[in-house]
Amino acid sequence: MLKIGLPLLVLAAFLIGWDMLVTINEIPQYILPRPQVVAQTLVTDWPILGPALLNTLMITLAALMLATLGGVALSIALTQSRIVEYSFFPIAVVLQVTPIVAIFPLINIYVGNIFAKLLLCAWIVAFFPILSNTTLGLNSADRNLRDLYRLYGATRWQTLRYLKIPSAMPYFLGGLRIAGGLALIGAVVAEFVAGSAGVGTGLASRLIEAGYRLNNPRLFAALILISATGVVIYVILSLVSAKILGKWHESAMKERR
Repeated sequence: MLKIGLPLLVLAAFLIGWDMLVTINEIPQYILPRPQVVAQTLVTDWPILGPALLNTLMITLAALMLATLGGVALSIALTQSRIVEYSFFPIAVVLQVTPIVAIFPLINIYVGNIFAKLLLCAWIVAFFPILSNTTLGLNSADRNLRDLYRLYGATRWQTLRYLKIPSAMPYFLGGLRIAGGLALIGAVVAEFVAGSAGVGTGLASRLIEAGYRLNNPRLFAALILISATGVVIYVILSLVSAKILGKWHESAMKERR
């Protein structure tokens, strides 16, 4: 109850303080709207914000799925061969440390479809945490157990399936939780950089449009939708992690006590 009740209490206090600040200081709506006005805007502007949320969510989930598949596949390949690891891991690091806003002009030249551009940007941001964490997990299998598998003549596939993959699961799921938030951030940043507008665009476009029009209630409403989407993604991935690790891994068992 404390995990849910305390954040809700803090949120309620924040909203009350926000409302009092605006009311007492008579701050105009175009500078800082009251929470009630933002909530009302969420309802009245839903025909505009709803499709934008769906577009951002589609890019986020597609990027997360591709980052998961690509990150896991490449991390397995990296841990099976030192030559592959030395060849490809530095390239992944280069992609991670280069700001997406710096890469986007190249993507803009070579990729014509706007959805593919945004998806590629979000994928680049979300890919590395999964690759890095899963690779770390696969390399963290107990050395004595690896020697035991080798002693009993286990094949490379058997060692991977029965020892390395279970050992890597906590690391992979930790990377997945990070990548979920980063995929959303990557999608929103990509929309900002692309500067796309009109029908079929995401929440970042609604933010830009509301800023130009000084429509602060819609701007706050779009911002709340982005934050709420990130929270929902994190909670869902945390529940998946607890479900998978809950019966056997120490970290999840501690959370349940």
